[in-house]
Order: sequence, then C-alpha cells, then structure tokens
Amino acid sequence: MRSPSLRLIVPFVLASVLAGCGGGGGSPGVGARPPTGGTTPPPVTNPTTPTTPTNPTPTTPSAADLDPNTLGDAFTTYWNLCAKPRTGVDFEGKAFPDRQGTLLDELKFLRAFSNQYYLWYNEIPNTYKMADFTNPIDYFNVLKTTALTPSGQPKDKYHFTYASEEWDKMQNAGIDLGYGVTWKRNSSTAPRTWLVTLVEPGSPAAVAGLKRGDMLVRVDGVDFVNASDAASVDRINAGLFPETAGAAHSFTLRRGASNYDVNMTASEVSEDPVKHVKVLDTPTGKVGYLSFETHNGVSEKELLDAFTTFKQAAVSDLVLDMRYNGGGLLYIASQLSYMIAGPEATNGKIFERPVYNDKIAQEPAIPFRSTAYGFPSTNKVAPGTPLPYLGLKRVTVLTTAGTCSASEAVINGLRGADIQVDVIGSTTCGKPYGFTPVPNCGTTYFSIEFKGVNDKGFGDFADGLAATCQVADDLSREIGDPAEGLLAAALSYRQTGACPPASRARMIPMEIVRPPVKEIAIRTRPRP
Repeated sequence: MRSPSLRLIVPFVLASVLAGCGGGGGSPGVGARPPTGGTTPPPVTNPTTPTTPTNPTPTTPSAADLDPNTLGDAFTTYWNLCAKPRTGVDFEGKAFPDRQGTLLDELKFLRAFSNQYYLWYNEIPNTYKMADFTNPIDYFNVLKTTALTPSGQPKDKYHFTYASEEWDKMQNAGIDLGYGVTWKRNSSTAPRTWLVTLVEPGSPAAVAGLKRGDMLVRVDGVDFVNASDAASVDRINAGLFPETAGAAHSFTLRRGASNYDVNMTASEVSEDPVKHVKVLDTPTGKVGYLSFETHNGVSEKELLDAFTTFKQAAVSDLVLDMRYNGGGLLYIASQLSYMIAGPEATNGKIFERPVYNDKIAQEPAIPFRSTAYGFPSTNKVAPGTPLPYLGLKRVTVLTTAGTCSASEAVINGLRGADIQVDVIGSTTCGKPYGFTPVPNCGTTYFSIEFKGVNDKGFGDFADGLAATCQVADDLSREIGDPAEGLLAAALSYRQTGACPPASRARMIPMEIVRPPVKEIAIRTRPRP
C-alpha cells in the first residue's frame, strides 16, 4: 500500500533563509540544517530555481533512461530495495521493510514512480543518466518539470525530501527536534532580522524565557545580524538547527532596548497543534477562538474537544487563527470544516476533489467528514466518533503568507459550500497542489501528484487567497490576546463590516522559518 496523500504548501524559507552580505558570487546561506554524511538526507530546502546536481552534469541518456515506461511498476518491482538496508525497528517499534538491493534499484524506483504518479510526468527531462548519480536524492531532485510560469517562477517549487524517521515523528507524535521556537524573518541578506514568533510551552525556549517579538542577536558568540563568512554561517546554522538531542548552544536576544543571554539544549519537543481555546464575550454575542498550527494526527482529538467547548458555550461566531499553519492532513481539514459548517450546509457536497495526471484513475473526492478518522496519535480518537458542529454561516480566518495548503483547503472548501469566509491578515501562500509522501530506504520523497478543487470546481489559487482586510501580524502581543492586531481587527470587522484603519498601514514582509515538510497537505486513503 502507498502512504497517505499530502497537499504541498512550501514557501521558500530555508533554501537561503539568511544569506550573508556582499557581491560577487554571494555568501553562504543561514537557515538550513548543515549537510550530513552517510545516507542521511541533506537539508530540506525549497529552491527558487529548478534544482540540478552540481555533479554529475547532463549526458547522453541510456535507452532505459529515455523510456521510463520500460521500468515497470515502481512499488511492486523496486520499493524497499536498498543499497544500505536499515535493520531493527522504527520509533514506533515497527520493523523496517528494507531489503538488500542496489543504488540502481533505488534510482529505478524513483524514475518509475515519477513516471507513474508525478502530475507533470511528461515534462520530466530525459537528459540525465542514472549511471551518473551516486545517491538517490540528487537524482530525485531532477525528476521534475523545468517549465516556468508566466511570471518566470518555476512551475514546480515544491519538490523535496525528508528523513523518514523525522517525518514520522512529526506527523504521528507531533515531535520535532530543536528548542521549541518558531522564527520569522524579513531579510535574506545581512543585516538580518529574525524575531521570535511562537514558543512551545514547556520547551527549552520557554524554559529559557524567550518571548514573542524578541530579536535574535548572536548565536554561539557569532554576530547573527551581520556575519557573512562561511565559517560564521556554518556555526550559526549548527546552533539554530542542531542535529542531535542534547546539543547545547548559546544565544543572545534583544527585548526592547536590552539584550539578554540564554543557553538552550536541543531536545525532541512535543508540539501542541491547538492552543488558546477560549470563548470571547462581545457586544454582538459569544465568539469562539482558537489558534491552530498544524493539521496532524494529534490535532484530531484537540479540535474535537475545542468544538465541544464552543458548542456547549453556544458560540454564534468563530475566529480560526491559522496564521502560521502550514497544512497537513486533508482529512483533518475536512473534519474541521464540517465542525464549522455542520450537516445542513455540507450534505451532498464535497470538501475537495483531487485532480491527477492522465495515467491515474479518478479517486473519490474527500467529503466533509462528520466522524473522526482515528489517526495514530498520543491521544487518539476512536474511528467513527461523531463530530460536534456549530452550523455557522460565517467564519473568520486569520492568515499570513505562512498559511498554506491544507489550511487554504479549509477556506476554499468552506467557500465551495457557500460558507462566508472572512480572511483577516495577508494573502495566503498559494499551494493548491498535493502528493503522497513516499518512503523508501530511510528517505521520504515528496513529489506533486494532484491539484485540489472544491465543490464548485475552484482550485486556482497558486498566487494565494486574498485577505478581506490586510492587517500586519502583531508580534508585540501574545497570540490569543484580544488586543493583538489580527484578532482585534477580526473582532472589529465582524461587528462593523469595515476594515480597521490600522489594516491600511504598510506591511513589512516577513516569512516563517520552517522546512517544506511543515507546509503540506496530506490526502489520507479511505479505510476499507
């Protein structure tokens, strides 16, 4: 069986999140995990130009490379045949499926899979020979279209890999290696500006006292704002993105006019996807509010509990804060949308229909799910559990450019069911595409397989979904504070129907620093 399908939503943030100053050939980038050796995948990046390996270069292809149709089925012929098979069990105690194979088996798997399932399979260049590649990731990086959009951007900006173990931990347990801090940045060259955006409760960052809006000044003694030489950039990357739990690093941050120093030790942080669930009393009725950060298995039970609270409180409106939600499971997005709209608005309508290439038979559309799927989680919901619902005709969603894919599917899916969705914040990232994460030999591959459309057939938002009111993200106040800029604007707009004056102010572009794997939408296969 193949893995669940995902909707990709990956803005360019780590391919050169921070770059040094200077001219000529440019300076080293800050913001991606340092490369590692062996069979471990390299840093997760999302390049702004089509990726090609520096070595090898294109050569005359062999007959097998010219005709991928001769390779046969990827999954029945080459799957789990590995040059270096893993032994033992994964973090959940399941035996690795690896069998002894060769590098060529891994390359053939990738080529056969791409030929069968890649949305633009007929645009993959036949200018590379398998014999010229020494690892599967470099080969995978060229198995995509090189076409450009009318604006000159790569048609496929969402092609990447991730270490399977790390991906599984994030998806099934909400675990991520690091300090529990999320950053935003507004500069890719020195002088750099990174600001604390989210701090996970109980994490090393929370224990160290980091707060939303603090600015990063130094990492392990290196001038974070201005350093641009390769050695300094490498040291900064090592501190920001530790490779192992227990790695200790020092940081200097600025709060207001004062600097402060902290030491943080990397650990596997359990991230809570649903926070700040509350009922706000307003002059026009009770308003439910929650911040929702990722559509993973852990969120299924938390969302169910949140909407149970809202239903018991008889809220008449909802503000859904997805400003930093990169996406995830489309079934979670479907369940969330159902809990907002209820059966009257969604009966007989689809949440999202996947549109594949011409080799793939049309798969069933995703309905507005009225019961829980029961995803693997540390706090699992029983499959088939009825979901609470509010039956709202209108909902307000808080967004930034970091609101992607499965989060955009919530907005698009609800609008397809004629629910009024007011978007407060900024235009979303624009990721209407999806795929199935394909694990093979310790690496999980992400390659676009489908485009999602709503019940009205709409899915053309590659440039993002526009905001009803343009409002800047307010890092001076905590998430969930009614006086925080986005939430205050939402509460004002629902009462007056007019965008607040503050929303007309010039917005300084900033983007979330996170890997592409945190900006996807996952399409789960229905249970038999």
